[in-house]
Amino acid sequence: MRPYLVSLGAGILVGVVYALLKVRSPAPPVVALVGLLGILIGEQLVPLAQRLLSQRPVTTAASLSQPSAAQSAPQPPAKSEPGEPR
Repeated sequence: MRPYLVSLGAGILVGVVYALLKVRSPAPPVVALVGLLGILIGEQLVPLAQRLLSQRPVTTAASLSQPSAAQSAPQPPAKSEPGEPR
């Protein structure tokens, strides 16, 4: 997620500079950007539909990732107070 936010921030900064310099942006028109968004969505729908039709479970990238070292490290046993049974 962080690279997307950095990219968005850089784009906004460049847009502000263009506006201050009164220069037109070389970016494509909004309708072309909406088309690109549609392409990205369409690319994700095909694998999703294939999984649903084959009755395989639909998973997310977060559920497929390996647990971090902090999540998988064994925890030391809790220390008991003197006089308490372990």
